[in-house]
Amino acid sequence: MSDQLLLAMLEDDEDRLTRFRAILAHKSPSVTLHAWPSAHDFIREFPSLEFSPSLISLDHDLVPLNPGDPDPGDGRQVAAFLAARSPCCPVLIHSSNAWAADSMYFTLLDTGWNVALTAPIGDDWIESYWFPTARQHLKRIN
Repeated sequence: MSDQLLLAMLEDDEDRLTRFRAILAHKSPSVTLHAWPSAHDFIREFPSLEFSPSLISLDHDLVPLNPGDPDPGDGRQVAAFLAARSPCCPVLIHSSNAWAADSMYFTLLDTGWNVALTAPIGDDWIESYWFPTARQHLKRIN
């Protein structure tokens, strides 16, 4: 692996993903974002990633991309999956569902993961809150 960093993300909102990609491309071009829109896809594909992520960012509330699509699950399922594995990098939870975010946080914290929360508050939360927190975790790795 070169200087490339991998950010593994559970996120189903295309507008959010566009903004996550834009801020990373602008301010951290060495970070590759790999996003999954469903907990089931994340859990199935995460073990076969080409290299270990430098950061994992998780949403909780997921909705089907199209009417009639299967239930995408939620972030607590991914937190439980990760909690059963050895910690490999920090986890940043970015969910507006405070109760579920806290549940994910403590599930991961109790199993040894380095975990932080950032709330999606305001129109520029990705740029003003999520990115600075993500960058701090990524800097600790470099």
